[in-house]
Amino acid sequence: MVKIRVLQRVLVTGGAGFIGSNFVRHLLAARPAVTIVDLDALTYAGSRENLRDLPDPDRHQFVHGDITDRALVDRLLAEHAIDTIVHFAAESHVDRSITGPGAFVQTNVVGTFTLLDAARAAWRGRDPGGVRFHHVSTDEVYGSLAPDAAPVAEGAAYAPRSPYAASKAASDHLVRAYATTYGLPVTISNCSNNYGPYQFPEKLIPLMIVNGVLGKPLPVYGDGLQVRDWLHVDDHCAAIVAIVERGRPGATYHVGGGNQPTNLELVGRLCALLDARLPASPHRPHAGLITHVVDRPGHDRRYDLDCGLIERELGWRPRHDLATGLAATVDWYLAAGAWLAAIRDSDDFRRWLTLNYADRGAGAP
Repeated sequence: MVKIRVLQRVLVTGGAGFIGSNFVRHLLAARPAVTIVDLDALTYAGSRENLRDLPDPDRHQFVHGDITDRALVDRLLAEHAIDTIVHFAAESHVDRSITGPGAFVQTNVVGTFTLLDAARAAWRGRDPGGVRFHHVSTDEVYGSLAPDAAPVAEGAAYAPRSPYAASKAASDHLVRAYATTYGLPVTISNCSNNYGPYQFPEKLIPLMIVNGVLGKPLPVYGDGLQVRDWLHVDDHCAAIVAIVERGRPGATYHVGGGNQPTNLELVGRLCALLDARLPASPHRPHAGLITHVVDRPGHDRRYDLDCGLIERELGWRPRHDLATGLAATVDWYLAAGAWLAAIRDSDDFRRWLTLNYADRGAGAP
């Protein structure tokens, strides 16, 4: 019989970002006794706008700070008697890791080390069953799969091919090392591409939606036949709750959506949804906006995770299929004018535009 951990005081890192803010909402709604301390550096992809209208906001405390600030992390763990850390905070955009890898090493590797070491000190002498460090990672640590290769299972060899993937692989290894060396109670989840509300419009799905509405080009790398699995963020949040409450200490779980469209197919689906929802748009058919651009250096061709372990052990499986998930996501962005306006009007967004689109001909969102 699986013993269920009762979550009480949770530190969420990166909780103003895309997945983190969705997790904060999910946890507040699903567990009415939980209090959350939300630590976020508010880089360009994190925003207080993502935390508006939280369910029961009195159980959520936001702290503006950096996960590499050891003194701050020590203070938060002690003052709030944190029993669970859910670690989302990361630099996550592959393109930016190619042009500026230093930030990825600092946040993803040094930041994870800082949190692990602080947790080890804070939880020394505590019942290991009462505390948990959960690290959120990516399918990209496994590298590119051949077209006919079987989905990757937990325990497969790592083969990261971008600075981003390498930094996440390094942080995964640190988490496992702290479990083995110090007995720190940890779990890891490697997830596929997330999509859904509050995703910063540098990522594929919101970029295509926003650019499509504005009649800007829809940039697709190379031939667009790269294959990805797509996971709705709500399903990911439910999986993480299952892992931190019922997962085996030391275990790694894969979390995926169970679909593998090509990037070109995915963009085509988004274009069809925009056509249906915007019948008066002068940009219909939106597929006419698709623009093939020079491929990313070292672009991985295919990712695919075997998610059987989490289903067998924890009973988790995704509730959203890709068709309904994409439709709901398009509808959210079409209704999210105030959120988009706030994001686009920020200094961080303008800096992001300068960094990412100064030399591209594909058009910014």
